Amino acid sequence: MNIWATIILWDEADPGTDRLVRETKHERLTIVFAPSFESAASVAAELAEQGTGLIELCGGFGINGSAAVLKAVDGRAAVGSVSFGIDSLTQAAAYKTKFEATLAGD
Repeated sequence: MNIWATIILWDEADPGTDRLVRETKHERLTIVFAPSFESAASVAAELAEQGTGLIELCGGFGINGSAAVLKAVDGRAAVGSVSFGIDSLTQAAAYKTKFEATLAGD
């Protein structure tokens, strides 16, 4: 069975309850929302301990957040992270502005 996960940063998340799991006979995907790098690192360690083979991090982690997760996993799972090339910064900033407006109810 392929076991993989995605961790997404969300300021007010509770990783214990803010998670989704999709499981079939061939795979299990867990999506967890975490409020901080430290929390995400703890979640990643837990997922690795449970046999998760790949943990993907959302683009908000950057270098420092990704490093914290890599340290917590300690080689027990592969860790991938999304990053934005210089050519996509304008689009990423526009997405962030639209997303924040949606949260504010605009």
